[in-house]
Amino acid sequence: MEKEVYNRIKAVLAEKGKTNNWLADQLDMNRTTVSKWCRNEMQPRVETLFQIAKVIEVDVRVLLVSTY
Repeated sequence: MEKEVYNRIKAVLAEKGKTNNWLADQLDMNRTTVSKWCRNEMQPRVETLFQIAKVIEVDVRVLLVSTY
């Protein structure tokens, strides 16, 4: 069974030329946690998703996989 993908954090970071370690530093968060978000093993809280969008300078909707 294929793992569900809920967020596009890893893809957006790649598009911006940034790494998950860079994001962890910017958010002052644990690198393991950010890595789990990037692998879709765990999802950030909504509040954190907005912080991520601000740091990466994208609309928060870009970070989510569309349901359509």
